[in-house]
Amino acid sequence: MPIPAKPVIGVIACNRMVEGEAALTVKARYVEAVQKYAGAIPLICPSIDDAAQAETIISRLDAILLTGSNSNIEPSRYGAETGRAPFDPNRDGMSHALILAAIAARKPVFGVCRGLQEINVALGGTLVDQRDGGTIEHPHHAPDGVSLEEMFGFGHEVAVEPGTVLAEVTGATRLPVNSVHYQMIGALGEGLVVNARAEDGVVEAVSSAPDASPILAVQWHPEWRPDNRPHDLAFWRRVGEISRD
Repeated sequence: MPIPAKPVIGVIACNRMVEGEAALTVKARYVEAVQKYAGAIPLICPSIDDAAQAETIISRLDAILLTGSNSNIEPSRYGAETGRAPFDPNRDGMSHALILAAIAARKPVFGVCRGLQEINVALGGTLVDQRDGGTIEHPHHAPDGVSLEEMFGFGHEVAVEPGTVLAEVTGATRLPVNSVHYQMIGALGEGLVVNARAEDGVVEAVSSAPDASPILAVQWHPEWRPDNRPHDLAFWRRVGEISRD
């Protein structure tokens, strides 16, 4: 029997300065997760100032993955007056267009950390920042100045909503997750279903409603050394399965 073709998953890039000049970058762990754990072919999608090409880009992909980043979404995109730099306006524009183009084409959209936030904003939701105060009881990011290992070692448990995609994927009611974010969902975007929450109510995972275009996104980082975390490996397997479908 012929070997089924691997799906091609677009992985969005960020705009960074490298050696004094503008560059489009993707952290290797996202590409490796798509290749190694999802069993798919990663294809880097540049966040260029030409979001009108999103429909053409999506037509050549089986799915799109929106990664985490050190940048925040510009506040004007979700109706806020102030926000915290750094920003990446070209990524904001391209990710927004890719999400809407993928939904229109009924192709899967996956999100990690900033990616979850991008999906929420594209569907009309809002964001809040824990550093601005409010009702968030527990920190969702390690203190400033710690090592990378300590940053990704910081975490908490989430409660998985019964009957959701994440509950089906992991077979769990509670999960230990890393927590590397200051921004989080405020108002939920249209058509999104909450799949998990932290103890303080922060939304930690979302999916699309049944029979809608596939969406699955988490606020934590399942790509960070997932080998000893069955639920993160299960997340990537589902990414591959949905993309193949």
